[in-house]
Amino acid sequence: MEYSPEYMEYVPGHFARVRRQAHGSLTVNPDGTSGTALKVPLAGNDRNILSAIGSADLSKNQHLTSSSVGLALDNINGHSASVMKTHIPGFGDQLTAAGKVNLYQNDNHNLNANAFATRNMLNMPQVPNFNTVGGGLDYMYKNKIGASASAAHTDFINRNDYSLGGRLNLFKDRSNSLDFNAGIKKFETPFMKSGWEPNYGLSFSRFF
Repeated sequence: MEYSPEYMEYVPGHFARVRRQAHGSLTVNPDGTSGTALKVPLAGNDRNILSAIGSADLSKNQHLTSSSVGLALDNINGHSASVMKTHIPGFGDQLTAAGKVNLYQNDNHNLNANAFATRNMLNMPQVPNFNTVGGGLDYMYKNKIGASASAAHTDFINRNDYSLGGRLNLFKDRSNSLDFNAGIKKFETPFMKSGWEPNYGLSFSRFF
């Protein structure tokens, strides 16, 4: 699951902190899989907010496929950083550090760059720990229509992952938001590669 400083809202000339509430979201995909996420502010001031974050992903049979906990720091200028530990049953653990920098923001446009580094720690002693790094760009127009592009590389297996996505906000008020998300993704290794595979779903968010 991804997190964003939803309680940071742009007003002409500057960012303003408008919410310090717990933020929850639920995503449902056409294949029956789903995910939940929760973000709870712990401490902050006029410029920064530190939050606890957590998420869980479920298979179409409602079996847990991953669970995560961590901390996120959001800045009033739209920047953020997070550290998260993820457990994947049958695979092992992942430790991820991520950051986002706001490149441009006005009444209509919002452009962010993001990057992450993940340490993969498998449950198989014969397989060493390995890293995945990546980054991307996210763009939103009037907080209504958005697009994203990202890429990731895993050196241990020489794998590259690519994704393109879009987002349309269907409804939003001060407590709720409903979004339609769609995109395509693919991967490549020296031994095999996939074609572009579509994915889409609905995401509902609420401030408590």
